[in-house]
Parts: sequence; structure tokens; C-alpha cells
Amino acid sequence: MTDAPILITGGAGFIGSHLADRLLAAGCHVRVLDNLSTGKPDNLQLTHPRLHLLEGDVADATCVRQALQGCRAVAHLAAVASVQASVEAPVATHQSNFIGTLNVCEAMREQGVRRVVFASSAAVYGQNGEGQAIAEDTPKAPLTPYAVDKLASEHYLDFYARQHALEPAIFRFFNIYGPRQDPSSPYSGVISIFAERALSGRPITVYGDGEQTRDFFYVGELVELLVQALLAEQVPSGAVNVGRNQAVSLLQLLRAIEQVLGRLPAITHVAPRSGDIRHSRADNRRLLAHYSVPLETPLVDGLACLLGR
Repeated sequence: MTDAPILITGGAGFIGSHLADRLLAAGCHVRVLDNLSTGKPDNLQLTHPRLHLLEGDVADATCVRQALQGCRAVAHLAAVASVQASVEAPVATHQSNFIGTLNVCEAMREQGVRRVVFASSAAVYGQNGEGQAIAEDTPKAPLTPYAVDKLASEHYLDFYARQHALEPAIFRFFNIYGPRQDPSSPYSGVISIFAERALSGRPITVYGDGEQTRDFFYVGELVELLVQALLAEQVPSGAVNVGRNQAVSLLQLLRAIEQVLGRLPAITHVAPRSGDIRHSRADNRRLLAHYSVPLETPLVDGLACLLGR
């Protein structure tokens, strides 16, 4: 394994820190760039001799250039992942969610780095395709600045691929869950919020009837895909959905949490939130065609890891 490091932007966060662990286990050298606004140093193996943490922001082009020096590939995961934050502060979140991507592309072009794995989002589809498995060619209809920035980043990565021979592997994440997911924000993933409330015994609020569905994908499985994309000789052009093509309702999710813990706190149903997507499910045929997809972690097992059981 070459000594040239792989850079993970946002590498102290939920997904990035799991990826860092997996790359270290594979014998890779890892460099993490994170501004630590939501990422946590405790998520990382800071004493590991092949890991180096740089505190800095992807919105700072100079910082990105320095972080990328001598690297062989980049996993660009840094983002303000809160959709609501992008609605409330679109200019500020744009700096991380789009300008950060452009800075990564430019630094790669300048330094001759080719491979970049990019964390896009199912949010680019908006409400198009709702109620059926959403394929990658579904018309895009981003509803928030977060989704707009992700889609714009995809287009820029395509431009840099055509113009400067970058090799982007673009993954559109559906609902990723697992340990280290931060439940402190009200806009975190529904699994982390439900799990934290169930552990603390606080009431759980369900918006609507609970029959809305999501396509959940365990973080341990995701990082296997990211490693494949970072190390493969070739990656497919265009975006790839990351999901299981399985619809799990919020009520089913709550029953699975109860199965793990043996109990649930009080559940309150309130009015649905305006603009919430009722059903989201990935058409994952492209993923299955191009990557060796790990065996599915049963939801109860993934929740047991998340809940420390």
C-alpha cells in the first residue's frame, strides 16, 4: 500500500470517521480535514501513526490546497448537512456545500490528483419519483439550498472530469445511519433522534401517521462502497444511488427500536410537516451493477450497534 495519504474532508464526522477507521484497517495513510464544527476528534484514532488531523475549512482554498498536497485520492464528505440550516442561512452553508467542492476540484487539478469520491444526496430529486423506486435519471427538483448545492457540485465534478481528467465517483446517499450519528440537532436523521429519545426515556414525536417510509443504509456497509470507489482502477461516470431499494416506515422503525431496547417511551403524533417527502426509496440497480455491495445489515442489528446493545 502506497504511503501517499487519502484525504477525507469532514473526516471527524459521522461517516468520515468510520471511513477513516476502515482505511486505516486496510493499511492506508489517512489525512483528515475538518473544521470540527460538528465533527469530533474523539471519533478518530488520533494516536494512530498513519492518521493526521488538520483543523481547517473546505471553504478556505489555501487550506484545501495544503491538505491535498501529496495525496492520491480524496473522499469529499465535508458539508453542512442540515437542510434547515441551508434554508435559514443559504449564503453561509453555500460556502461549505458548494464552494468547498469547487476548492477541492481546483486543488486536485493543480496537484494532479484524479480520484474523488463525493457525497451527494437523494435530496437532489425533491419530490420527483415519490412513491416508487427513484432511479438516477429521475428529473432533478432540488427544494432547498442544500439540495441545490449538492446538484451544482455534481455538475462541476462532471465538468472537471471532462475538462481536467478528474475521476469523480458520485454517490447519492439516501438514509445513512449508525453509531456516531449526532442526535443533538432537531434536523438529524430520524433514526438517531428516535434512538436517543428511546435511550433517555423522553417522548418521541412522530410527524403524521408514521406510515411515511425511508430507505435505510447502514454506515458500515457504506464505507465499504466508499473504499471500493477510492481504490478501484475505474469508477462509473455519473451519479449512483446508495440505498437498499427497501421502504421502511417510521412505525416499523419504532418497533425495531423497541425490539432492541425492550421498551419505548410515549409516542405522540402531530401534524405532518409541510414539504416533507412521504416516501423515499432508491432504485439501486446501478449500484449493484458497478460495486460489490456488502450483505445487508438487518435493521435490528444496525440499531443494536447504534444503541450500544
